[in-house]
Parts: sequence; C-alpha cells; structure tokens
Amino acid sequence: MTRNIGLPVIEPKEKPVKNENNNPFNGSLTIRGKLFEGIVINAKAKGTAVIQKESPVYFKKFKRFGRSKNTIHAHIPSNLNVQKGDYVVAAECRPISKSVSFVIVEVKS
Repeated sequence: MTRNIGLPVIEPKEKPVKNENNNPFNGSLTIRGKLFEGIVINAKAKGTAVIQKESPVYFKKFKRFGRSKNTIHAHIPSNLNVQKGDYVVAAECRPISKSVSFVIVEVKS
C-alpha cells in the first residue's frame, strides 16, 4: 500500500524494506517546500545521493550567459533504484541528517 504524497509522480513498483520511516510513499516522511530536479553525480553513500543542477545565469555587464551549479544531498528510499547519471526529482522534507533535507521521489533515467 502506498499513500498519496501530493505530487504528480510515478509511484515505485518495488516493495520497500519494512520499518523504513524515511520513505514518503510507505513511511511517515512528509513532503513540503521546494522541488529539485537534477542529475545524480554520486550515489556511493548508503541511502544518500548527491544531485547537481545546472542553470544559466545572465551577466548584464558582459551581456553573456554563464553557468551556475547547485548541489544537494538527498535520501534514497529503499524502493527506488538510483544510480550515477540518473535524472531525478527530489522534494524537500524535514532534516534527515546534518546535510540531507531532500528525498528522491522519482527517477526519470
């Protein structure tokens, strides 16, 4: 049984590990605030991925665009398979650890 998290995302088909509280679909983790879309650049840590988003920034003085990068850490629920290079959507949640305040809700490959 999965619960509605309030976002138009595809729910995972895999079964989660039992007693996982930090899961928005099957646990008690609630979603709030911002959405972050980007590419996974590192998924070596247990249950955590590093996501990076590039966006253009306009410099008025030079009349040119530059590149800006934002990086966050996000929790990986047990019923999602996330690998390096995947395009994912992360949603803001309560702080899970010192640097993790987002959880991955969809993998777009």
